[in-house]
Amino acid sequence: VQLQASGGGLVQAGGSLRLSCVVRGINFRINTVGWGREAPGKQRELVTNITSSRNTNYVDSVKGRFTISRDNIRNTVYLEMNSLKPEDTAVYYCHTVRGGMDYWGKGTQVTVSS
Repeated sequence: VQLQASGGGLVQAGGSLRLSCVVRGINFRINTVGWGREAPGKQRELVTNITSSRNTNYVDSVKGRFTISRDNIRNTVYLEMNSLKPEDTAVYYCHTVRGGMDYWGKGTQVTVSS
């Protein structure tokens, strides 16, 4: 399973970024995929996911600001992040599960300046 994320960068508070992740090695259209993040000194957390039927879940801290979506033709999951805050600064990873195992891709750094 390979997950390749891109789209991170440096943005001012209140700004927006869009992350993309291409997933290979799974039957993408039937898998739940998501995004997690790991801030300095904190544990990695799964912040959002989207099921095969496009049901979405978000942690409270990103609800109303982040939107996850998927393209089953391109095997890609997206994360649109708006109204970014300094506390959103983290390495962002895309995530999926296959055979009961968690898979995390290489992350992409998101830095939000105040």
